[in-house]
Amino acid sequence: MGRASTKKRGGFRKWFWRIFWLGMFLALLAAITIAVFVGIARSEIDSFDDLKASPNGQMIRIRAADGTVIQTLGPSFGRWLTIDQLPSNMKDAMVAVEDRRYYSHPGVDPIGITRAFYVRFKEGRFTEGGSTITQQLVRNVYLNNNREFGRKIREAILAMAMETKLSKDQILELYLNKVYFGGGAFGVDSASRRFFDHGAEELSLAESAVIAGLVKAPSRYSPTADAKAALSRANVVVEVMQDSGMITAAQAATVKPAEVKLAVAPRQNSVRYFTDWALPQLDILIEEREKPIDVHTTLDLGMQRAAVAAIQSNAPAGTQGALVSLDSDGAVRAMVGGLDYATSNYNRAVTAVRQPGSAFKLFVYMAALEAGFRPEDKVDDAPIDIRGWQPRNSGGRYAGEISLRTAFTYSKNTVAARIGDELGTGSIVSMARRFGITTPVNSSPSMVLGTSEARVIDMTRAFAQVGAGGQSLTPYGIKKVTTIDGDVIYSSKRSKKIQLVQPHVAAGMTDLMQSAVAVGTGRAAQIGRPVAGKTGTTSSNKDGWFLGFSSGLTTGVWMGRDDAKAVRGLEGGRAPARAFAAFMRVATAKRPVVKFATNVTFPERLEDEEYSLTDEDALIEDPLLVDENGMPIEGVPDLGDDAVGPIHEGERFDQDWLDRALGRKPQQGAPSDSNPNAPPPSPPSNADPGVPPTGG
Repeated sequence: MGRASTKKRGGFRKWFWRIFWLGMFLALLAAITIAVFVGIARSEIDSFDDLKASPNGQMIRIRAADGTVIQTLGPSFGRWLTIDQLPSNMKDAMVAVEDRRYYSHPGVDPIGITRAFYVRFKEGRFTEGGSTITQQLVRNVYLNNNREFGRKIREAILAMAMETKLSKDQILELYLNKVYFGGGAFGVDSASRRFFDHGAEELSLAESAVIAGLVKAPSRYSPTADAKAALSRANVVVEVMQDSGMITAAQAATVKPAEVKLAVAPRQNSVRYFTDWALPQLDILIEEREKPIDVHTTLDLGMQRAAVAAIQSNAPAGTQGALVSLDSDGAVRAMVGGLDYATSNYNRAVTAVRQPGSAFKLFVYMAALEAGFRPEDKVDDAPIDIRGWQPRNSGGRYAGEISLRTAFTYSKNTVAARIGDELGTGSIVSMARRFGITTPVNSSPSMVLGTSEARVIDMTRAFAQVGAGGQSLTPYGIKKVTTIDGDVIYSSKRSKKIQLVQPHVAAGMTDLMQSAVAVGTGRAAQIGRPVAGKTGTTSSNKDGWFLGFSSGLTTGVWMGRDDAKAVRGLEGGRAPARAFAAFMRVATAKRPVVKFATNVTFPERLEDEEYSLTDEDALIEDPLLVDENGMPIEGVPDLGDDAVGPIHEGERFDQDWLDRALGRKPQQGAPSDSNPNAPPPSPPSNADPGVPPTGG
């Protein structure tokens, strides 16, 4: 019995040692094999300096005039921070939450690997739980994110190879400067600027915990996507730091991630119209293509919000709207290219070309003033035939002999046509070109009524140059470009001023436009301070415009349909003028009131203009009238519930009908259609020259 037991124990020991030595042999063989593979893989690992090289893609942050970040473009790599520049809080937080045994393993963590295989056995899939910081760096630099077994083996070998070539500090430096933190941010400096708007050297413990918590799931925990989830994850990071001995319980108790001040998320709607226009200019302004940069723009966020509200609240149903506002030096303060960038990124403020209608008369009257006309000179408002073209006034009325001021104030088409015929359309084309109209301008007689297409920004520039006393200016949107360290690599310079017209011509044009806003077609643009401007409407009310300036700010507004169909509510430019006024009241509120060189001078009182087409807001279908260009329009004024009846086929829409429709007595002495050349009534002898005539 004793011998059998001894023999059995001897056999057990024999097999134990056999298995032990076999295991040792296999372990040694595995170690040699791994060493060989690691040695081979070591040659694939780049040097530390090569790995530090700037990655492809440049981060561009666009800032509004007040410094607020309004858009971030490109992969953001921030500024490279050395291991000594990286905050201890940030290093400790990252090691604690991502790889607490970082300083003791050779690139792979046996405990982590064991856990990963256990999860693989239990759940049938690998997780990232076993990945060390070194493995994550290897994956980011050399591999991809798929979870196949073969990739994990290669990742582990490359990680161990990297540990033989680089120090722990070098690996951690590379990792913290390259890892993705969400929101387009790569590296802690980029993440710090993206989420807290300051460099990583200034990170607090709470901010470091927020950033460290992002690596596990950048999109899920991104503060810009879900601030609550990001801050909750940061609390977990703080607990792990305490558990691993990185911080004390007392320190952990003072950390309040919920009190961290997050950077304001960049706006992604209307400002994109502006940035889409401004950013391509960087190609000719700077040569820097690698370093992250800050682009400081001229955009005023308060004005931009006011511009969006003005367009959205005043554009007739079914239309689009555009607005450009220029400061006295050409700086673009607001730009709206449509009702909503998310649904249409087509920028109607700088790309679309539309007929400006009577707004084009700016160039007609400036050419007249330059040729020697004066605002009080008499002109003939009567039917005219220019080589077969017969323009008509809005409403089909003619006032006979009136002043140039009156003709402009009430946008008389026949007078503009006579000026064009007398001066020659070539001089008007030249004036438009001189003031920055870059689109083709035809030289036919009807061009005086704005039948050639133009861009909103070009028309706004033209009006701004009149407001600048006839001096040239160039719209610009970029004030300066700096590196994220603040080094200036571009700064805008004032463009050289060119006198486009003599100052007295610009002053005379401003004088005429004051009258148009005070008592004429632009009355809806009044804002309680001096304003000079002009409305514009095209055939069948397809386009509506108002352009004008006040207190050093020039704003152009366009409204219409993209398919150029007629629109209710655009006649006379009333809707654009209202949008102009709504915007300018806000935009000029904190600016000093600027008086023009001349006070408002009121034109002759034209009674029939009180209820002209330019004053109506809606049309009903009935092809009986002509527009301000003398073209047939689809509709007549909708006079509302007070109208005594519709216009019947063949009935003439004249002053008599309007008087009957509105239930009022005919104005004594008012010009009638039967006598279009009858002179306008004279104002009462006791009229106060400083007070506008009633009804004007």
